[in-house]
Amino acid sequence: MTFTDTSTDLVALVRSGPVLVTGAGVSGEGAIKILRDLGCPEIHLVDDSAERGRPLADSHGVDWCTADAARGLLSDAAAVVTSPGWRPDTPLLVDAADAGVPVVGDVAVAFAGDRAGTWGDPRTWLVVTGTNGKTTTTAMLAAMLGDRGAAVGNIGVALHDALTAADRVDVLAAELSSFQLHWAPELRPDAGALLNLAEDHIDWHGSYDAYGADKAIALTGGVAVFGADDADVVKQVEALAADGRLAPAAVGFTIGEPEPGQIGVRDGRIIDRAFGDRSTDEPHEDTAVGGVDVAPIEGISPPGPAGVLDALAATALARSVGVRAADIAEALAGFTVRAHRGQVVHSAGGVDWIDDSKATNPHAADAALRGHDSVVWVAGGQLKGADVSGLVADHAHRMRAAVVLGVDGPVIAEALASAVPGLPVTVIGETDPAAAMGQACSAAAGAARPGDVVLLAPAAASLDMFTGMAQRGDFFADAAREATAPGTEPGTDESIGPSGPLEGDPR
Repeated sequence: MTFTDTSTDLVALVRSGPVLVTGAGVSGEGAIKILRDLGCPEIHLVDDSAERGRPLADSHGVDWCTADAARGLLSDAAAVVTSPGWRPDTPLLVDAADAGVPVVGDVAVAFAGDRAGTWGDPRTWLVVTGTNGKTTTTAMLAAMLGDRGAAVGNIGVALHDALTAADRVDVLAAELSSFQLHWAPELRPDAGALLNLAEDHIDWHGSYDAYGADKAIALTGGVAVFGADDADVVKQVEALAADGRLAPAAVGFTIGEPEPGQIGVRDGRIIDRAFGDRSTDEPHEDTAVGGVDVAPIEGISPPGPAGVLDALAATALARSVGVRAADIAEALAGFTVRAHRGQVVHSAGGVDWIDDSKATNPHAADAALRGHDSVVWVAGGQLKGADVSGLVADHAHRMRAAVVLGVDGPVIAEALASAVPGLPVTVIGETDPAAAMGQACSAAAGAARPGDVVLLAPAAASLDMFTGMAQRGDFFADAAREATAPGTEPGTDESIGPSGPLEGDPR
């Protein structure tokens, strides 16, 4: 069960009786702080690990209990505030639904408390979600907002810290996941963006449609910003419109020429045909005809269509709150993508080495590959059942060679062999993470030619060998430098062998 009344009612609810907070992590601690500020009379922290739960509970003066013990508290509970990772089919949450106890997340109580004036005048909430590109878009948006705003949610400042900061922040640029949005069904941001959709977390949400519908909650506030080039996003927009739940202002962003009411690209420039009349300190232009020239797309980080689309979405959100075109252009000119999201981490011999370790699924790898014409692709890891055949077929023409590693590396190699017979593919059998990445980069260095990029865009998760995508990217950067060091002869490790010759261009 999820809470479906107004934000004011949610504040009143958590003041009316005991609240269970599930999960002794960052979100759980944030929820405790928020509930304290809202005046919740009794809080119980629920976590099956005494090592995690008891110290956190003691530090905040609340009770700790296991999930089994928490079931006995449901009869008196006013609500459950769950950490976003707890699935809806978790037994305690199912029991809460059966008992008629509302279940929400920390984002929901933070939004409700802010709207109720708990921490002063309500802030402006700008929400960013999507399968890929959320972090980069949110960081771009925060740069555009300058001192007015801050990145919160999954990046930047914790929500409670942002809401209680001594130096007040008026605009919150919130990166939110599908989990967080699922547990905040009444979130109505001032503006929200749904960047794109691809299959992800289906086991958690139950279906792709349910996953998309949870993401689309971001579009139910004042301004809906959506990826107009993404058919599945457009489908969600149409569904919301049919139900009367779409924001009153809907603005699409497109990599192509923008139509009236959109933001897009014309002659290498970002053009606003939606918000031109909202910037009172700019010359008025007819947005139905020409639009406002915002910024060049040249030099946007990360390079390529994915980076441009992120910039378009951030621009739309910034323009929705009146940020001047000149300030957006300045922010984009000075913006550098965060680590592991398309950074050039090394250059040698006319070859750029790009770390997009964050591309942990085929959809993200697709965006990464689209930005380059001639690629030595480094891929592999845990596919989690994802199909890479479409990805391979779409991008085989831009590949000079590929190097695959990890538990599902052979699956990607088979897809490449089927789609592009004769493409040089090196399969790394090594399981030690540093050694495997070293061998992969040695093979890639042997295959690359001046003008190429060696692109780490794994299309797979990292936990089969690495501690996370960050370590995978760090090892890639280190191995790239080692593979191209003076006196190093690339591709000579006997433990690796390409499935075909590396010389020549098979495209």
